[in-house]
Amino acid sequence: MGTEHVSTLQPHGITVSSLHSELYPDTNVTHTSQRVNVTDVEELEPKEENDQFPVYRLYRRRFAGLFGFILLALVTGMPWAWFGPISTNASKAFHISVDQVNWLGNIIACVFLPVSLLVPVLCARFGIRRCAEFGVVTFLISGWVRYAGTIKSLSSESAYALLILGQFLSALSQPIFQVLGPKYSEKWFDLKGRTTATMIIAIANPVGGAIGQLLSPLLGTARQSILVLAIASTAVAPALFLIENEPPIPPTYAGSKASQSLYSLLCAMVGKVRPSDAAYMTLRERLDFIINTLIFGVLVGAANALSILSAQYFEPEGYNDSTSGLFGATLLLSGVMASIVSAPLFDRVLTHHLGITLKILVPIVAGAWLSLIWAVVPNNTGGLFAIMAIIGICSLIMLPIGLELGAEVTRNADGSAAILWCSGNAFSIIFIVAEGALRASATASPPYNMRAAFVLHGVSVMVIGASVVFVRAKQARREMDERMEHLHSNRCVEAVPMDSLDTAYSTKSIEKEENGSIRDRDDSIQLPDKRDF
Repeated sequence: MGTEHVSTLQPHGITVSSLHSELYPDTNVTHTSQRVNVTDVEELEPKEENDQFPVYRLYRRRFAGLFGFILLALVTGMPWAWFGPISTNASKAFHISVDQVNWLGNIIACVFLPVSLLVPVLCARFGIRRCAEFGVVTFLISGWVRYAGTIKSLSSESAYALLILGQFLSALSQPIFQVLGPKYSEKWFDLKGRTTATMIIAIANPVGGAIGQLLSPLLGTARQSILVLAIASTAVAPALFLIENEPPIPPTYAGSKASQSLYSLLCAMVGKVRPSDAAYMTLRERLDFIINTLIFGVLVGAANALSILSAQYFEPEGYNDSTSGLFGATLLLSGVMASIVSAPLFDRVLTHHLGITLKILVPIVAGAWLSLIWAVVPNNTGGLFAIMAIIGICSLIMLPIGLELGAEVTRNADGSAAILWCSGNAFSIIFIVAEGALRASATASPPYNMRAAFVLHGVSVMVIGASVVFVRAKQARREMDERMEHLHSNRCVEAVPMDSLDTAYSTKSIEKEENGSIRDRDDSIQLPDKRDF
């Protein structure tokens, strides 16, 4: 946004005492000391030399930063579910209980809760790049601290302490690349690519979890698999240098606005913000965000619980650890393929149908989770793969929709993402701890089965998912961006002849050059040709 001082000259032709336009209603020229306030104008075409309007632009280097986000989100997602398929082997290798192995995943969820809420605060203070640097450093350290726990001369207590410390450090980095995904897409991408960018970053983390589930049982012993995880954390560290804070010129109106604080969002949620405040949310928007947070949380929590407890879910029914890992990987990778296809459609075709999409997909995925109560039985591999694919397709399509809808109703991309991911990890902890307690005894048939856990899983998703019928999902942020884009495409600055106004309001006039601009030393503000009116 620019503010330029205009020095007026004696007229040679048409004179102007005030400037008015539909896009710039606060632009006036009256006296020699009058200032002209030119607000943001969206423009994706190259800026011409004689065009002094602020413009909106796209930069090719946004894709490099997106690639860096993808790599880092991918690898930071691996530790979460790494020990799920090998929980029995890890328990034997380090002489610890299965519950202790579960806490190698739980610790990430527990640390995620406070850190995710701190990320918007740190981003507002230090920027996206500094936050990414902190995430990369802590993740790099975590990989080798975890590997130090594999030294055979250590006692089981010492080895476990290093393992859980490594998981703790990796938990500091994971929320950074999840929470800042919507913020990065808002800062660097326009309306035709923003949802797709959010989708790619959002699914990178669960894809990392799926890769972790696939690799961990295939890399030999538990100790060898932990070494591979440390090498991976080192290999992707240079991706940090691809990420930048923000472009010199923003791509959209929303991208040009300063970030609102998480505190302002929390105040808006409880109705403590005045209607004139930028953070203000209507009662309906608050209700939408609450419902969106609950649905997002329970679906993320259900999928994360499956990743962590996959071996404990399926091994009692006769499936080996490799098959258990493939079930979880099928859920995530099928969803990735569906998201790759669907996200561009939401950017360009289904741009105003986020709410309808939720109302269609939530009941489907809720029914699929409920069906696991009867589907997890011996010799039902094909049926389970089909159910995992349905859950994955519906859930992963809704993942970027939930994040984008949160940003739409709150106009606070990183603050809403922090709350949504915090909700997802809170439900993850609840499911993992509760379902661990619901594990059947050794005398059950089959021993240690998780049928009660599937009941809790399915019923929870069904009950919370039913609230989707109350969602309105008004996309306020997109509407504002589209309105600004429309105004820009039809912009004009109206010249009012001096002789049609009271000349007492101005002591001097402004010279209109032949090229249709108002002259002020080396600067000019383009005016439309008089013949256009």
